[in-house]
Amino acid sequence: MSGAVCPLNELCDVAHAHGALTFIDEVHAVGLYGKEGAGIGERDGQLAKMDLISGTLGKAVGSYGGYIAGGDAVVDLLRSYAPGFIFTTSLPPPVLEASRASIQILRSEEGLRLRMLHENIVSMTRRRLLEEGMSVMLSPSHIVPVKVGDPEKCAALSQRLLERHRIYVQSINFPTVARKEERLRIAPTPHHTTAMVEQLVQALRQEWVAVGLQLNKDYDRSAFEKAELQARRIFPKANAEVPCEAS
Repeated sequence: MSGAVCPLNELCDVAHAHGALTFIDEVHAVGLYGKEGAGIGERDGQLAKMDLISGTLGKAVGSYGGYIAGGDAVVDLLRSYAPGFIFTTSLPPPVLEASRASIQILRSEEGLRLRMLHENIVSMTRRRLLEEGMSVMLSPSHIVPVKVGDPEKCAALSQRLLERHRIYVQSINFPTVARKEERLRIAPTPHHTTAMVEQLVQALRQEWVAVGLQLNKDYDRSAFEKAELQARRIFPKANAEVPCEAS
């Protein structure tokens, strides 16, 4: 719930050094990272080290269902012995066709542009929230968690944003996170505009003060820049300049 990304290269090296297989969950990264949208493994050039990958046809793909990818032997093992696969039915053909069409878009130049646009919108959201004094938890991904640290105030913020501003932001409370770690979990999309981001920021600032939380505009800019670099979509290094909102 913090948008963390594992040190993939190092973990794969350690696993293989001790004769272990690597199982990588790319569910939250498929479509959002890498030149063709394959996930963090593609972005970081680590696909060859990933023995088994799980992904989804929901979330960024916009359909439903899921998949695994791996070597013939391990895939055949799961196909033969995994009850969750054996005792289920196949996805309907229209769903599969919609998924395939979506994946084709995500792998295309259009998908690449959407990922770069998404990166800019997320960066803008994170920066503006920090500038207005909200306690943003810096994450190396597209998730923008805002720590509240109080379950009642966290739930109240979510409710007030919905009722007063027609903005839905999920509140995350115990047991999903530890007590005193309650937070709002903001997930901007490439189709959110600069105006929408500013609307969110001003609404959250207003309700933040209304529920009795303190603002702190003295944020660590170097830590922010480091998180921004880690959150790059296509390659770990800086991307080409792209428009900051959808046309």
